[in-house]
Amino acid sequence: MGFLQRPFVVLLLILTYQLLQCLVAFGSVNEGDQKQEQFSEELLLKPLPDRKVLAHFHFQSSAPPSAANGRHHHLFPKAISQLIQKFQVKEMELSFTHGRWNYESWGGFDPIASSNAKPPGVELWAVFDVAQDQIDASWKNLTHALSGLFCASINFLESTTTYSSPEWSFPPASGNLRYGTLPREAVCTENLTPWLKLLPCRDKAGLSVLLDRPSIYRGYYHSQRLHLTARGSGSKEMDSGIVLDQTLTVVLQPNSRRAGMVHASENHIQPSWSLSSMFGKQVIGKCILAKSSNVYLQLDSSLVSPTNSITSENFWTNPSFELSANPDSLLIEENSLHSKGLSVLYKFQVENYSESEPFDLGFTWKNPVIWSCQQAPLHASRFLMGSGNERGAIAIFLKSKQLNEGFIGFNADNERCELRVDVFQVVPWYVKVYFHSLQVFVDQQPKAVSDVIEKIRVSPSKDKVSPGMMEIVLKLPCRVKSAALTIDFDKGFLHIDEYPPDANQGFDIPSAIISFPDFHASMDFPEDDSMNKSSLLSKFKEKSPVMSYTEVLLVPLTTPDFSMPYNVITITCTVFALYFGSLLNVLRRRVAEEERFLKEKAANKTGGLSMMLSKLSAKLRGRPWEPPQSVQHLSSFINSKLVFKVILVAGLAVGWQYFFS
Repeated sequence: MGFLQRPFVVLLLILTYQLLQCLVAFGSVNEGDQKQEQFSEELLLKPLPDRKVLAHFHFQSSAPPSAANGRHHHLFPKAISQLIQKFQVKEMELSFTHGRWNYESWGGFDPIASSNAKPPGVELWAVFDVAQDQIDASWKNLTHALSGLFCASINFLESTTTYSSPEWSFPPASGNLRYGTLPREAVCTENLTPWLKLLPCRDKAGLSVLLDRPSIYRGYYHSQRLHLTARGSGSKEMDSGIVLDQTLTVVLQPNSRRAGMVHASENHIQPSWSLSSMFGKQVIGKCILAKSSNVYLQLDSSLVSPTNSITSENFWTNPSFELSANPDSLLIEENSLHSKGLSVLYKFQVENYSESEPFDLGFTWKNPVIWSCQQAPLHASRFLMGSGNERGAIAIFLKSKQLNEGFIGFNADNERCELRVDVFQVVPWYVKVYFHSLQVFVDQQPKAVSDVIEKIRVSPSKDKVSPGMMEIVLKLPCRVKSAALTIDFDKGFLHIDEYPPDANQGFDIPSAIISFPDFHASMDFPEDDSMNKSSLLSKFKEKSPVMSYTEVLLVPLTTPDFSMPYNVITITCTVFALYFGSLLNVLRRRVAEEERFLKEKAANKTGGLSMMLSKLSAKLRGRPWEPPQSVQHLSSFINSKLVFKVILVAGLAVGWQYFFS
């Protein structure tokens, strides 16, 4: 009976297992339909007024919330997910930049200038979801992890002398934020390769194939940026959704394909370009793992249609320029804050192209054109004042860009109209800033600090412990033409071990951040397909304050003569080498071998006279003659020489006396 029941039990177990598998598969499919990892790639091309072209690559990877610890990711890079889980990072941004963004020629009011124009070197800020006493430890561990991940010197930011904690002047500021920069960090392909490894297709397929290293690094400006956001309602970051934005902003100088064309206004002729001429490659299709792959060409409406009558029927025929590929659709900006004109986007879908028909967008200008990019409310610049290696001053100069003509809704006639400007400045500890010496000038006239500064927060520097930090909120009149801030400082002294190898080059003061909270850099482009929204256009819609970075200052400090310690060390080492060499020679000398050597040497050099004298001496003593031993040999040899010298001197004396007598 038991033998008959056993097959039945086995069959029941098999059926139960199959049923459970079906239920698990069905649940996973439903969960995958609702929440799944996504990846999108987009490229924005924009001609610039100074004969250059802006290329902005945007890659977005997103992972849904998951309660599983150490879950496997299909598209999202697991290294980034592990950073969030281990260090409890809520938001983070890391940028590697070479060159400086030209705000006057390339614009300062659009989202790219506000979000992707970064200071030279490395900039890192992070917001942690940990207790206050654990933030510094999490920051230190995060810098070491990022340093190994991106092959850079980010671990130098672990020291308390290199990072600060802004509270309200930095745009994403909060109580758990840490901010640090390395202005002198060199950016090379060793940093770009790990950045590309975070992409599902790397640089083998899709828009990333255009990232040719020689083409990128010969540009005037390039900045690779990584922005990470962990969102969700869970208390743990691993229970939250993760969004990773990777952007690469490059400003290139295209080679004109119409070199032989001569025009009366040669300075106004823009060079024609194509993807293959700028990057040396063509796009043969999208990344197979990408949800969407689009290329956008951004132009001002005045360039597309001088009469401001842009329709869907005539957007592909334009008297000013010519495109080598027909765009799939046209997007026109809505509700622009700038009154000078709207922006127009030509959209190209990369999925419509293949290896047999690659995508190589070409742009050819027909007529000379002149236009300007949208500017920030005030143009900020910074410089040093004073001379000598003892003291000086830092000056921040703000110049007006005619607000009443450029922005909609700006009422400059109102007497109470005020313009808010936030200033965030960090100085190293060896630049000892005197915050009480702060002076404010409005339209070249000195003003009381209390009349212009609404709020200020100062954190004095501590020697070899923490840098100095200054956060200021300025309230300027709307009709202001210029404003300036000056603050005095003294130059400190460093220990000889604290000087870098290139100390004579000078020491860097990081860029100051100037933001305008009342103005937001956003662009709203309506999209037809609501199910497949563009991540790049969604970023453009986000209202972020207009922000700009000033120059990096180079401060010369009192530097010792490093050749003098070198000379002292060299002479000291020489003296010690002679002393210890002689001492070691005496201690290590072997007497027996030296005596044997002297014996052999004396035997070889012994002449007939010494041998005859030794034999005569032995015969007179009545002893048999023996060869001289080591010491006796030497003494006999010395005696023979002495006797020879005595006889020679005596002979000379006798001869001298005989000659003169």
